[in-house]
Amino acid sequence: MASVVRNEEFRRLTAAGLRILAVAAAWLVAGRIGLLQQVVVGGAKVAPLWPPTGIALTCLLILGLRVWPGIAIGTLLVIATIGPVNGASVAIAAGNSLAVVCSCLMLRRVGFRIELDRLRDGVALVFLGALAGMLISATVGSLALMLVGSLPASGFCATWSAWWAGDAMGVLVITPLLLAAYTFRRPAAIRPHQWIEPPLLVMVTTAVALAGTRSTLHLLFLVFPLLMWAALRYQLTAAAPCVLAVSVVAVRAAVDDVGPFAGHSTLAVMFTLQALNGAAALTALLLSALIAEQRNTYSRIEQACVALAEVVARLAPGEDAHRRPPAEDAHRRPPAEDEDHPGGR
Repeated sequence: MASVVRNEEFRRLTAAGLRILAVAAAWLVAGRIGLLQQVVVGGAKVAPLWPPTGIALTCLLILGLRVWPGIAIGTLLVIATIGPVNGASVAIAAGNSLAVVCSCLMLRRVGFRIELDRLRDGVALVFLGALAGMLISATVGSLALMLVGSLPASGFCATWSAWWAGDAMGVLVITPLLLAAYTFRRPAAIRPHQWIEPPLLVMVTTAVALAGTRSTLHLLFLVFPLLMWAALRYQLTAAAPCVLAVSVVAVRAAVDDVGPFAGHSTLAVMFTLQALNGAAALTALLLSALIAEQRNTYSRIEQACVALAEVVARLAPGEDAHRRPPAEDAHRRPPAEDEDHPGGR
């Protein structure tokens, strides 16, 4: 019996360790991808879109808080690939871990559901998971760089704002996409256009975003009707990939200083970029959550009507009473009283 308990404990610890390593590996891969697009703000290099925060928050929401060490390990691994690991690196790793854990705890506190099928879930992810939680990582990271001399005090505010926006965009863009993939359920009846339309929407959105960012005309607003159409038709299943496509294209254009981002200062470019990414993510996320909530409400009403019909059917008279001939009912009906009848009143 003791050996069975030890084996079970060993398997449990092994599974937990593998989950932590998987989170660390996912953070490392996503971090390396995020570092491909960097800008210098306030004397420090930051990523306008930081995918690891979105991946880490998704992992905590699905796997639980026990995998949080993977975030710290992954952060240190990413830093080790670009420079030496020092005290600032440890502080940044701690800030990243604390930010994602706090975001997860706040979302759990308000009853967040990973299906994102309620408007309140979308609002909670935006304001608690992204905007509020990522304040911690940006503050700790910027302070750590300033204390070790890697960031001048004059550039603290600019670096902090860019760091915070990049981490928040990682949550707004990546987390809905991963949660939509994790909770995806194949519809009962599949029509051919239901498989063709979502990829087609993503391709068209990407093409429009490319045209808007590579043109001297300000045409990026043309992506919003497509995002709204994707959210109305397929919710996050199509809207989340469209938002990712728009964000990637916009970040690349901002780094290359082309299109609507050309000829502006770094702070102006970052402000425009994050405003675009934030507006696109908010439009898709909140509209998708609203449509999903309405559909769930209609489904519950339909189920209630079916249940009520079944109750009425059980309580109604039997079939014999409904099939009784009219003549038989007439014979059994008591005679009507007449005023001229002697017994009448």
